[in-house]
Amino acid sequence: MTQASETCAITATIVPDERRMEILPRYFGKHMIRGEIAVYSAMESLCETYHGGFWDYVELSNGAFYMAPRLEGPLPITCDGNGYSGEMSSDAAGIVASLFALNAMAWSTEGATFTELYHRVLAFVPSHPEAREIFAAID
Repeated sequence: MTQASETCAITATIVPDERRMEILPRYFGKHMIRGEIAVYSAMESLCETYHGGFWDYVELSNGAFYMAPRLEGPLPITCDGNGYSGEMSSDAAGIVASLFALNAMAWSTEGATFTELYHRVLAFVPSHPEAREIFAAID
C-alpha cells in the first residue's frame, strides 16, 4: 500500500477593512502596540525611501499574519547586518520587515508566541514569487 503525501499550500489573504481592528490583538496580544511599531521600525531601517503610509494586514492559512506597506513599485532594501542590498515589492518587503520584527519580539518578550509566528511566516516564504530575495534579506 502506498501512502500519498499532500502538500498543503499556504495561502495569503489581505484582511478586509471591517476586520482590521481584530488583527493586532489576535496575533500580538498585549504586545500589539510594540509589535506594530517594531514592524514600522524594521521597515524604516531596511528602506531609506520608506516614510510611512498605509499597511495591509495579510493573514496566512497556517495561522500567521504579516504586514505589508501599500506602496507602488519596487522598494530598495538594505540589510546592514548581512550585507543584502536589492529591490523587492512592497509585499516582499513587508514580509522581511515583519520577520525582523517578529524575531526582535521573540527575543524581548516571554512566551513562544512570536517565535511561532516567525516560523509560520517563514514557512510561507518558499511559495512567494520573491522567495529568493526574501531569504537573501533575512539570511
